[in-house]
Amino acid sequence: MWPYGYGGGWGWMGVGWITMLAFWVVVIAGVVVAVRWMNAHGGTGQDLETPMKILRRRYAAGEITKEQFDSMKRDVAV
Repeated sequence: MWPYGYGGGWGWMGVGWITMLAFWVVVIAGVVVAVRWMNAHGGTGQDLETPMKILRRRYAAGEITKEQFDSMKRDVAV
């Protein structure tokens, strides 16, 4: 009925909806990427290796004996 006027086709309102949809897609994708990046990098960017993890790694690598491991484990637990 109105091929080029106010009521015809999508008009400017259609462009507005598409723009708003594209904006929210970009915002949600940005949040998803940020959360995945933080999870992959420990969340805080700091080294999260605890003393117990270091002790276990050293024992597994053969740097310390079972007796040393047990003694240090008691010290770390306190």
